[in-house]
Amino acid sequence: QVQLVESGGGSVQAGGSLRLSCAASKYTYYTNCMGWFRQAPGKERERVATIYTDSSMTLYGDSVKGRFTISQDNAKNTVYLEMNFLKPEDTGTYYCAAGPYCTLVPGNYNYWGQGTQVTVSS
Repeated sequence: QVQLVESGGGSVQAGGSLRLSCAASKYTYYTNCMGWFRQAPGKERERVATIYTDSSMTLYGDSVKGRFTISQDNAKNTVYLEMNFLKPEDTGTYYCAAGPYCTLVPGNYNYWGQGTQVTVSS
């Protein structure tokens, strides 16, 4: 089993920044890909950003390109999401996820964190 622990959520004004962290209990085949999804009320869960933990290759959702940056510290088994120039549309619950492949589909991920709330006010 892999446990994922998220931190860093909060409330911020539009244009502000937040940094999220996701610490994995260990790296396995199922943490070959780690990343972030978000879900707003009444919306489906969408990929924000993912990273291959061996190569550091990254992928981003179209709505966050140029504003968000995903990175990792393998010594700490931790993935970060730096969020800049935040918009009200970024509001939602952010979930850390891990699985063998970096894809758009939430069902392809094996492990999930509890979620952390991000609220951006206008």
